Amino acid sequence: MRILYHLIVLYMTIQLVWYLFREKNFWKQASLVLVLVLFLLRLFLIE
Repeated sequence: MRILYHLIVLYMTIQLVWYLFREKNFWKQASLVLVLVLFLLRLFLIE
């Protein structure tokens, strides 16, 4: 179950990074970076 959770979070992280590089609006990019940081913390700091 833990591996499945990691895979879902990893997939969402990849999707956010892809959308981040396509987006031209600075404020949307800034909000995406905040969400991305939370996803990466969740991915790497889960026990």
